[in-house]
Amino acid sequence: MTETKSPESPQPESPRPPDVTSNPAVIEAGHLVKRYGDVRAVDDVSFEIRGGEIVGFLGPNGAGKSTTMKMLTGYLYPDTGDVRIGGEPVDGAGIGARARIGYLPEHTPLYREMRVDRYLGFVGSVRGIGGAARRDAIERVVATCDLHGYAGRRISTLSKGYRQRVGLAQALLSDPDVLILDEPTSGLDPAEIVRIRDLIVGLAAEKTILLSTHVLPEVEEVCRRVLIIAAGKLVADGSLLELSAQTAESLAVVLCADENEASTALAELEGVARVEVTGRGAEGRVRFHLDVEERFDTAERVARFVRDRGWPLFELRHEVPSLERVFLDRTRGLARPHEEQAKEVAS
Repeated sequence: MTETKSPESPQPESPRPPDVTSNPAVIEAGHLVKRYGDVRAVDDVSFEIRGGEIVGFLGPNGAGKSTTMKMLTGYLYPDTGDVRIGGEPVDGAGIGARARIGYLPEHTPLYREMRVDRYLGFVGSVRGIGGAARRDAIERVVATCDLHGYAGRRISTLSKGYRQRVGLAQALLSDPDVLILDEPTSGLDPAEIVRIRDLIVGLAAEKTILLSTHVLPEVEEVCRRVLIIAAGKLVADGSLLELSAQTAESLAVVLCADENEASTALAELEGVARVEVTGRGAEGRVRFHLDVEERFDTAERVARFVRDRGWPLFELRHEVPSLERVFLDRTRGLARPHEEQAKEVAS
């Protein structure tokens, strides 16, 4: 008797992020300039973020990130330029635009002696949410931020991770269309970072999110697109794939040699545009990053040269440009002498 095989069930496709390229712009920043005395903290910054996007906002300390986000929320007004949320201007009369924004600043202003539920009730009343609507809003954000069992506790008794959840809950209280998050996982332990990250990813299904962080793997994990600012200027805007493709080809080389001698010699090789020491190990090992014009021929040239010099070679490989490499390349040489002063004034 011949065995009849039933047709195989089609395998479900992996879920794909929604295509938002046709969505209208929800956040529009046009030629933003903000000065603090002689320091131009934000210098002619323009970008758009479409509905449904989750965008990483990166930059060195003092680059102008926090100042830009404060202008997006209406906390600060630009000296020149304008911000629109959902097509409405964020200015003195832009109450409707500001109501569509949820903002979590780097240092969340919590009243630590208040209970969580009373703090959220206070924030709701300040934002004009009253009666049953406020109670419903508090229940919603407590559930969203997994604060059940903590609503009756004083904020001062909570761990930093749970205080950050309270900060995120207040940002979500008015059910905004836009979330602007400044270092939401700063200072958290690894487990809490993952929980907050998962929460942000869940919110991205319904919100447009601008996420500022120094944790680059976090951006690689959750963001489709990246903005990079340095010395007050926008120096990169694109998907991780686009930015990686625009980054110079490179080689990673680990060998045992005098660091200065090897750096000078490698920089003189044909096809090598730049040499950078990126690490030092035991027994005199040095790790080099080489920006190259073409990786295959240059790699063969490096291998022959190192062999002829008699230097032990432990590693020679092509480096796929990471977000860290993109960030370093785009911000190199753009630190300004007054950036720390600008950061202090802006905070």
